[in-house]
Amino acid sequence: MVNLTPDLDGRTALVTGSATRVGRELLLRLAAAGADVAVHYLTSEAEAEATAADARDRGASATVVQGDVTEADDVDAMVAAVEADLGGVDILCNVVGNFPQGNWDELGPAAWRDAYESCLMGTYLSSRAVVPGMCDRGWGRVVNFGVADAARDCATPKNFPYFAAKKGVLMFTRALAADTQFDGVTANAISPFAVENTIVDVDQESLPRGRPASFDDVAAPVLFFCSDAAAYVSGQNISVDGGRLPEA
Repeated sequence: MVNLTPDLDGRTALVTGSATRVGRELLLRLAAAGADVAVHYLTSEAEAEATAADARDRGASATVVQGDVTEADDVDAMVAAVEADLGGVDILCNVVGNFPQGNWDELGPAAWRDAYESCLMGTYLSSRAVVPGMCDRGWGRVVNFGVADAARDCATPKNFPYFAAKKGVLMFTRALAADTQFDGVTANAISPFAVENTIVDVDQESLPRGRPASFDDVAAPVLFFCSDAAAYVSGQNISVDGGRLPEA
């Protein structure tokens, strides 16, 4: 069997929204690959501490930071805390992105702002806080989270604010890749459809391949993007959707 896990020994990874769910599972795989890790949470303190403990069981140094990724002061403070505990952030995974559900005209302004701020503003603020240090050190990996339908410019009335915000994330990813192309930094994205333990009620049999993406399915391209083998891959997006064709 071919081992595609990169050697991340000596690297420090910050994964936003990593106390639970897909963020947690991604962080633990980065820890298993040798990275020291920062577990970020907003309200799930106990879960964040448990995730950090699991990362330490995998041999990683781990710290826990709290903050609202839509607030610049919070982001700057949490990054400063990570740097104080683990050193400069080499890998940033922007996982946070709230998903208000409903038709576009049923969702009020607060829901629209929540989608935009948590998905796009959070990605921007976190990147702004760590990318200059990556550039100074000559190595960095930014992996942003889109969503499969946004990657294909699918415009649907239902849940539109989320998809629009994620499209902005994908555009920002390409802009960041262009801006860091001479600095040893790459910026890429993955765009899952439905992931195991999703909060959305879906008919499992209607999904591509009859199942949602597993956490391993989601982590695999992230680990590739973080590897030295992907040093020339930047500005790219991988849809982790099992071959879904929404227009079919």
